Amino acid sequence: MGVQDLNDWVGRTTEMADVVTAGPFRAMAATLDREAASDSYEVVPPLWHWLYFLPHERQSMIGDDGHPKKGGFLPPVPFPRRMWAGGRLEFPQPLRLGDTIKRSSSIANIDRKQGRTGDLVFVEVRHEIATAEGVVIIEKQDIVYRNMPEPGETNLPLKKARLDYQFSTEIVPDPILLFRYSALTFNSHRIHYDQSYATQVEGYPGLIVHGPLIATLLIEQLARECPQVRVVTFEFKAVSPLFHTSGFTVCGRIDGQSASLWAIGPQGQLAMFATATLG
Repeated sequence: MGVQDLNDWVGRTTEMADVVTAGPFRAMAATLDREAASDSYEVVPPLWHWLYFLPHERQSMIGDDGHPKKGGFLPPVPFPRRMWAGGRLEFPQPLRLGDTIKRSSSIANIDRKQGRTGDLVFVEVRHEIATAEGVVIIEKQDIVYRNMPEPGETNLPLKKARLDYQFSTEIVPDPILLFRYSALTFNSHRIHYDQSYATQVEGYPGLIVHGPLIATLLIEQLARECPQVRVVTFEFKAVSPLFHTSGFTVCGRIDGQSASLWAIGPQGQLAMFATATLG
């Protein structure tokens, strides 16, 4: 299937409705080791909207990798690996517990590129989440598809992370944390919880830490440092994967009304970079 065929998916839309209930909220607080229960909050923290609008494909519609089979809302890209590469978010109004929410989603763009490891296909998905008061979140997700590695393929050089952070926290991404986040987001992709599949089938050295989980840990670090600050926009990009076999560091610095946040892997490599504008 060529890019022109895939471009037939551009403009496709879908809608979902949900309610911001307290159960997933409490479970996320526990997973992130927060002491406070959901009834201590009114406004939903940034990125916790990922606990809602979860996929509910029937078991017979799940592929061998744990992902839903291709050809539904997302285009049937003929590459087996699919990962969330980054995103851009705006938060024009607060999202609150108890809100009834509606999400309108569309395929905004499909682009094929030649990467250092072969062909890549990038799919941009745009979401708009609204309550009765209006739009509360505008989100653009970048999903990347690629082939399995060729036999003998070597790892690419890692980009060194900057060390001029003002604050940092060490994270231990054990299988329990990864399982709990997979369960919270109903993410059945086996690279996050099935070690034999991740290592023997996809060739990774261990379970992969979810990109959205790393992004959430980055913004949680910002919230701990500046609990009274409101995040207006947030943008993140995955640079290199992290695995459950080693800890990593989430860190950042604040310069006026903006924040730089990044994750540093066990070899000093940059794993994810993010920026936020603050209100």
